[in-house]
Amino acid sequence: MNGPVVHDSPAPASWRVALPHAASAVPVARALVRTALAELEHSADCDTAELLTAELVANAVEHTTGETPIELVVELLPTGCQVEVHDPDPMPPFDLTRPVLDAPDPWQEHGRGLLLIRALSSSCGHRSTESGKAVWFRLPVIPAQRRHAG
Repeated sequence: MNGPVVHDSPAPASWRVALPHAASAVPVARALVRTALAELEHSADCDTAELLTAELVANAVEHTTGETPIELVVELLPTGCQVEVHDPDPMPPFDLTRPVLDAPDPWQEHGRGLLLIRALSSSCGHRSTESGKAVWFRLPVIPAQRRHAG
């Protein structure tokens, strides 16, 4: 007789949450990502996931108009996590996938969010949706020996 199958990695899970089209969506999105990763003891980097989620949500609020809610989608997979932010604007984010030609102006208040996403995620991109676009990033699972070092 075989015993139960034990997996070292979390089971796939996903959340889809509508957020208000307002700056108040940013801390709510951060908390949702933190909770999703903590509930399953997922081994992706929670701090990085929160930071990059905040950047995506802030961009969606700042660069789209209207009252249409923004949608946050968090997928936890054995290989890592993927976070998507859906907004009603079909225009792709300008700096997400094009080559970086110049360093951002250090005195400028904006313009670093998408660079952070590109630098800290394992992959990122955007895709068209029926109601606008989805901008996403992926973070890999952190090996157990790095998680417990300290």
